Amino acid sequence: MSAGKFIVVFKPEVTQDEITKYVNQVNTNGGEVTHRYDSVLNGFAATLTPESLQSFQSLTGGVIAYIEPDGIVTTQ
Repeated sequence: MSAGKFIVVFKPEVTQDEITKYVNQVNTNGGEVTHRYDSVLNGFAATLTPESLQSFQSLTGGVIAYIEPDGIVTTQ
């Protein structure tokens, strides 16, 4: 995956305070969190720098359940 827009979903046991720390990390390191999904998913949508993306990918399986590219989904 290259840098760009992604949805980052955390495991259910990760608290909102912990997620806020990751949100602040993204915003401080040149990315931008565009939406939080506190009531739907335990996560957020963000534009991630390559470095932030790599950092989050290293957390997959730990506190992060999955990361996927953010985009439009259509049905037939």
